[in-house]
Amino acid sequence: MSRTTFPRLLRAEWTKFRTVRGWVLGMAAAALATVLVGLLGTAAPGPSGQGTDTSFPRGPGGEAVNDNFFLVHRTLTGDGSITVPVQALTGVPDAGPTPDTGRTTDTTPQTAGDPTTADVPPSSPAAVSPWAKAGIIVKGSLAQGSTYAAVMVTGAHGVRMQYDYTGDIAAAGSSGGVSEGSARWLRLVRAGSLLTGYVSADGSHWSWVGTARLAGLPATVQAGLFVASPQAMEETPVGAGFSPAVARGDFGRPVLGGDWSDEDWTGTQVGDDAGTSGSYTNTTKGEFTSSAAGFSVTGAGDIAPVVGGPAMGHGYTLENFLVGAFAGLIVVTAVGTVFVTAEYRRGLIRTTLTAHPGRGRVLVAKAAVVAAAAFAVGLVAAAVAVPLGGRSAEGRGFRVFPVPTATELRVVVGTALLFAVTAVLALGVGAVLRRSATAVALVVASLVLPYLLATAGVLPVGASEWLLRVTPAAGFAVQQTLPRYAQVVTVYEPSTGYHPLPPWAGFAVLCGYAAVAFALALTRMKRRDA
Repeated sequence: MSRTTFPRLLRAEWTKFRTVRGWVLGMAAAALATVLVGLLGTAAPGPSGQGTDTSFPRGPGGEAVNDNFFLVHRTLTGDGSITVPVQALTGVPDAGPTPDTGRTTDTTPQTAGDPTTADVPPSSPAAVSPWAKAGIIVKGSLAQGSTYAAVMVTGAHGVRMQYDYTGDIAAAGSSGGVSEGSARWLRLVRAGSLLTGYVSADGSHWSWVGTARLAGLPATVQAGLFVASPQAMEETPVGAGFSPAVARGDFGRPVLGGDWSDEDWTGTQVGDDAGTSGSYTNTTKGEFTSSAAGFSVTGAGDIAPVVGGPAMGHGYTLENFLVGAFAGLIVVTAVGTVFVTAEYRRGLIRTTLTAHPGRGRVLVAKAAVVAAAAFAVGLVAAAVAVPLGGRSAEGRGFRVFPVPTATELRVVVGTALLFAVTAVLALGVGAVLRRSATAVALVVASLVLPYLLATAGVLPVGASEWLLRVTPAAGFAVQQTLPRYAQVVTVYEPSTGYHPLPPWAGFAVLCGYAAVAFALALTRMKRRDA
């Protein structure tokens, strides 16, 4: 018998697939389930007390950012420098409810000598947040998201230079706290768009910390002293908890170089409030006091990229709108399995192999057809679910975590590939076991069940991460969009959208399982099917 060409074999398998109404309807149901479950999973009522602005502030690179802190500033035009000793960085406790309703976050600029700042009694020291910051900053404007560079003392991470929200440089040998007898001298020098940070233990011998080039930095900038304090994270019996954290930084008198304005130092709460990564308490607010010896500045919030978990506040990510993918994959698994087991159950496999000699080629053609169908279904489902879910969430007052176009494209195409490879995995397992129910149960138990258990937060973090490393469920990593930053505190675990493997590495694990299942199916078919 003449050997059938592969294109003809492929057409034959495609014709077989599309003429079985149940398989076609099954694939359509997979797309529908993905979209509907995704919409239902993100259908919570909008947050109360929220305004109409559902967008995150954007940094210079387009990333979502927290840009909320208290700034004591003056105007600098052109090149210049600022040098100051940081003498203390302490936490500010909440003194409890107070009838003074004015003691909330103040967004009105305050100047030294203003009675609203001078009459506030100082708070006693408290534990300071590890990433609380007190230092000096040069910022393009007071608008959230504007370009900046800063040198700072932190609560537990030494002296750092940070810039444009994602840049973070640790100063060598700068660990340890600060006090009046053991101050850290900081210096920030501007030369055009180039900002250079320095640190000193005595104000005479300086060490270079880092340099940053800020594209688009205007000639006239705001510069001065700042304090920020992100929320404090504490481990509790039921998981990580977050609480407001406020910090106070004590500074000596700044030494200025360059063309600085002659106006008084002004205090401004940058951002409408302390933001989604920090907040003031019942009895604290952003403020500063000035004396002949220097400044005392109180602030909360953070200057950093937005991350997932509780720190993101009322918001959704793209993968939240694709939570229904697990439902769609269950249907795709059933179709992929039955596409091969139906022929064994009805005794048609021998007819197929007789009409198209070359057993391996038959299985490859089946895999190509079911993978292509599943890819199309996943692509359509993701392309509909992401924008539809985003518009629905924003319409109810939720924020949607922004990502670059390339990342959104990777999530949509990656979801389609997740569907395609799952279909091949199901086909391979079905060809090996030749029992539809058993094959479907095995694939669902190894792919969908670990994903649900890991992301639901019902398992210990270590067990959840293990499941998303070594089971086919690792493939869901291709949908993740949330970045990790060492300088931002949040709950980095599967229940908050963080997979232990990078997107394509996790997807490769799934591909490995599909390849093994398909190879076993080829081997069994060649050995046992006449």
